[in-house]
Amino acid sequence: MDIEKVVVGYLEENCYILIKDNNALVIDPGDEYEKIKEKLKGYNLKAVLITHGHPDHVGALNDLIDEYEVPIYYNNVNEEIKYDKLIDLKEQLYIIDNFRFKVIYTPGHRNDSVVYYFNEEEIMFVGDFIFKGSIGRVDLEYSSVVNMERSIRKIKEYNDEIVIYPGHGEKTTLGYEKENNYYFK
Repeated sequence: MDIEKVVVGYLEENCYILIKDNNALVIDPGDEYEKIKEKLKGYNLKAVLITHGHPDHVGALNDLIDEYEVPIYYNNVNEEIKYDKLIDLKEQLYIIDNFRFKVIYTPGHRNDSVVYYFNEEEIMFVGDFIFKGSIGRVDLEYSSVVNMERSIRKIKEYNDEIVIYPGHGEKTTLGYEKENNYYFK
């Protein structure tokens, strides 16, 4: 699987485009729709995956689904997204053509936060749950320190070699975070 990172918007959010056998998934289309659309040229977009509903992660969503009319995978607990092709997430394995991933609930930064874990590739897309050396803010609407602590304990059970792709900044590994991230101690 190829992973394209498209940095978008004034908060420099990481939108990811996953490509496998000419098919694509978009994770967190935050802004600058034309930049995202350009990267999708020549690929069959199969779905959009949303890690959480903050505007810097969904800003280009309406433009994307207006053009492509594909399913959105989102933990819609706050009922913020209204769309016929909305897949309300459960913690389970999902298969979209040749993409296989597990959804892990990770509330804390926001109550709708999820991680998309592609276990065959040993990669996780974590939104604003984890950053290299830090975690997402827990002082915003729908956030919770207690839930963040639970989510960190939950994610620490996974393999150290897993590569983490955050919503902002550089990628890291779970092992690095266990060793170096203050919040993982």
